[in-house]
Amino acid sequence: MTQRFIAPALLGASLLLSACGGSNHGPQLLPILPQQPAAAQPQKNILFFLGDGMGITTMTAARIYKVGEDGDLTMDTLPETAFVHTYSNDAQVTDSAPSMSAYMTGVKMNNEVISMSPETKATDASGKAYHTNFDSTCPSGNGQAVETLLEQSKAKGYATGVVTTTRITHATPAATYSHVCHRDAENTIAAALVPGGAGYNAKLGDGIDVFFGGGTDYFLPKVNKTDKDKIGKRNDDRDLTAELKVAKYSYAANKSEFDKLPVDGTTKIAGLFTKSHMAYDLDRDATEEPSLAEMTGKAIDALAARKKGFFLMVEGGRIDHALHATNARRALQDTSAFDDAIKLALDKMQAIDPGLKNTLVVVTADHDHTLQLNGYAARTGKTEPGKPGVLGLVKNYADASKNSTDVNGKPYTIIGFGNGPHRTARDLAIDEFDLNKPDYQQEAVVPTQANSDSETHGGADVFLGAQGLGADNFSGVITNTDVFGLIKKAVGL
Repeated sequence: MTQRFIAPALLGASLLLSACGGSNHGPQLLPILPQQPAAAQPQKNILFFLGDGMGITTMTAARIYKVGEDGDLTMDTLPETAFVHTYSNDAQVTDSAPSMSAYMTGVKMNNEVISMSPETKATDASGKAYHTNFDSTCPSGNGQAVETLLEQSKAKGYATGVVTTTRITHATPAATYSHVCHRDAENTIAAALVPGGAGYNAKLGDGIDVFFGGGTDYFLPKVNKTDKDKIGKRNDDRDLTAELKVAKYSYAANKSEFDKLPVDGTTKIAGLFTKSHMAYDLDRDATEEPSLAEMTGKAIDALAARKKGFFLMVEGGRIDHALHATNARRALQDTSAFDDAIKLALDKMQAIDPGLKNTLVVVTADHDHTLQLNGYAARTGKTEPGKPGVLGLVKNYADASKNSTDVNGKPYTIIGFGNGPHRTARDLAIDEFDLNKPDYQQEAVVPTQANSDSETHGGADVFLGAQGLGADNFSGVITNTDVFGLIKKAVGL
């Protein structure tokens, strides 16, 4: 009978003793070569791009606006595509909080809830929201936190980053790193970002490595102790920007400081450039605020320098705000800027990881809006100075010199909205001069509250495009919660 066993280490080397029954040679000592270290696993990268409110019709309009009917946006060129259902746990039409949370956690939740379990309520029985002056008042037992992709990435040793043109505490970015039962508790959400401070989310370890956006209002106290000026919206006396610096963040408050932020692979970096949301791209002062593409590029450089794989979420957040205002020009310009950020990211990642063999890029939206393209319009080509393109009136495709008209003989615009604050009187013709103004609000069928950003989200499916590692898992018609699992599967998270 032959027995094989492992002997204790001898002089640092492992030896195999083979006792062969009937042999007159006795036990044989067969040296085993020192075990070779396992080959290092490839660094995996996840880039998740979210165009807030960027429904498929908005994408189509933005394509015509930027490059004309027969052109392509960068997101049009992504090789794998799917349609995504966006309904929330309690509503046919979702808001941003539960939809982004579904992507980040794989869990359907109620409107206005940020990365919590399905039973979590955003309001009490009387309908009062669970926050007071932006501080959470969520009662004990009202649901529990659900782990996010960013938190899971951090736990696996990945570098992490969040980039947005909204407040960094707004619903979409907040869903990556915080857990509150009402999205408007932005003071509470801000505290979750600051390592070592009260309210910090311990699941973030030593902190998110890179974050850029707006929203200093929720990081600064209401009154400056020195000059008593009102500077923020915090109800405590904390200056979270100062606390970030204590936590070893290199911090930027403007474009000049942003340009100097280190990308050395060790320093955590943050930038908050405005009190509330960052400017629409159409209005942005390039000397004061970086573009979404610039923030995305800096984030990629900083995260890649850490050489351990990374998770990065990038939101084109103000697309949604312009759509709520039925202001198509700003919505389409912000969609164009979002597409520029995607192009820059793909170019950078191809240089870092040729062929994207270890990188997954996903581009999608959290929900639709009521924007629509009207009539049988003649092709317009892209929007240029003096040429409104898709922002103009419907011209008859058979004779582009003539306006198409409604039943009252009045012209109407190519872009309209299902509902909104601006409803042109039926007996008034639209002034083409007004269409060229950046503040023009497109017509809406159902009138909502006047002089407000009162157009609503829509409930239609949204586009998803993917490229790189595991991108072929994305196809057909899926639900936003499916995306979470498909991302994890692609990178082995």
